[in-house]
Amino acid sequence: MSSDTLAKVPTAPDLPGPADVPRIVPQRRYGQWAAAVAVLLLLALAGNSVARNKAFQWDVVADYFTSDSVLRGLWLTLWLTAVVMVLGFALGALLAAFRLAANPVLRAVSWGYVWLFRSIPILVQLLLWFNIGALYPQVFGVRTVDLLSPVAVAVVGLTLHEAAYAAEVVRGGILSVDRGQIQAAQALGLSRWRRWWRIVLPQAMRSIVPPAGNMLIGTLKGTSIVSVIAVNDLLFSAQLIYHRTYQVIPLLMVATLWYAVVTSVLGVGQYYVEKRYARGTESAR
Repeated sequence: MSSDTLAKVPTAPDLPGPADVPRIVPQRRYGQWAAAVAVLLLLALAGNSVARNKAFQWDVVADYFTSDSVLRGLWLTLWLTAVVMVLGFALGALLAAFRLAANPVLRAVSWGYVWLFRSIPILVQLLLWFNIGALYPQVFGVRTVDLLSPVAVAVVGLTLHEAAYAAEVVRGGILSVDRGQIQAAQALGLSRWRRWWRIVLPQAMRSIVPPAGNMLIGTLKGTSIVSVIAVNDLLFSAQLIYHRTYQVIPLLMVATLWYAVVTSVLGVGQYYVEKRYARGTESAR
């Protein structure tokens, strides 16, 4: 091959070498690092203050944390929370069905119930039920005082209050299901019960579970208000002890720690329930 032919052969363009590639320098976020250090420093100072403050009396907290009276109060708190949530959501589901019904009377009754019980503070409701004997001394020939004990008043008052919020949670979950899903189920000839159980409810649960979990935790903490009507829950048990020993702060810390432990466990459970009902969605991947 002649030199003229070699001269005509095209050559590959010069490729940039490692020295020619521009170096990518990550953005330096000095402000964020400084803020993080400041927050960690403040947390360390707060933790050190709590740990070294003798007024907390952590030895007293450890002594009463698993005492019999505190554990009995904790059990009543858990029992009251479970009963109120079950009854509240059962009544709330019925009210949601009324609100979505075609009958205008049922819709009006449901709307009025939700409006009324969301308007009255829970403390006022409990006090009204606790003093219901002043309005109705007897019910079906039985003295109201004997019929409604403080625990029964707590169950009735909290259930009626939670049902109003549960009704809106359930109604919102049902309305979040696309109408086309129900129409498709009708086209397949599914019965009304199977449409609700197999089509509507599983999809509605994705919207119901998060607020329902928040309601559960809120109800657990809200049960502390029943101490005003002498229900021996966790807070009232702690109050009985510090009224006798005058160790107010340590006993309040006992109640605080137990509430934190239980709400943390419920939060973990809520996470897994949400994850189960979110299967198949983009957020679950």
